[in-house]
Amino acid sequence: MQTCSLHNKLEIVCGDLAGGWAKDISPLLARYHYRRDQPVGVKAVFILRPRTAMRSLGRKPVGAIVYTMPVPCVELRNVATHDVFKGLDRQTQLAMLNRNVRCVSRVVIEPRFRGIGLASRLVRETMPQMNVPIVEAVGIMPLVNPFLEKAGMRAFAPRLRLEHIELVEALSIAGIEEDELIDPTGVQKKLDALPEPTTSFIEGCMQRFLKSHGKRRLMSSGIERTRFVLSKLTDRPAYYIWFHPTLEVTLS
Repeated sequence: MQTCSLHNKLEIVCGDLAGGWAKDISPLLARYHYRRDQPVGVKAVFILRPRTAMRSLGRKPVGAIVYTMPVPCVELRNVATHDVFKGLDRQTQLAMLNRNVRCVSRVVIEPRFRGIGLASRLVRETMPQMNVPIVEAVGIMPLVNPFLEKAGMRAFAPRLRLEHIELVEALSIAGIEEDELIDPTGVQKKLDALPEPTTSFIEGCMQRFLKSHGKRRLMSSGIERTRFVLSKLTDRPAYYIWFHPTLEVTLS
């Protein structure tokens, strides 16, 4: 299937907010998202579905995007907005955020339809429909697949701690790249296959990394330790922001 012809066969429509995730898509698409928790403060859901029934699919949704209210404290938001929401009392800050900002909380595409730009399309075409000056997103997966940037959002990289940088660079030297860190099983297989002295080098880096993690520093090498270490390495979401071309932030 060619990308352009498939895009033309799909449409974006508003979802049913009943049930939070939109009950008509949750059983079909929620399982494909890397986060299992339910989004809080859902304000809008949009569904990507066939315009007319398709073979073996009918009109079942192939993608969805969920918008929520913003969380109060995001450090990189202040950087991106030049502190427009900073230095206010909490009540005023919350009122301003709720009036001016919406957050992309979930973007999910059914696996058979990935890799052809549908995630970017969902974001790009629905952000203006939120009718707010700012749309933001905080996430880990966009670091691997930059679909938010392709949709027009600007990225602000997370600030890494020194020990994180050291271990990420060490793993890269050993042939394990940053986009592989979301797969503990795959990383463990590569670690098990490393020759000496690379194994000793990585082990030393692992132990230094774990020094600041209490009893975890005593974990033996293996899949459980690898899973824990990678969870810490990847728990550093980037911040993304989009400014509406005609709407401005209002103070009251």
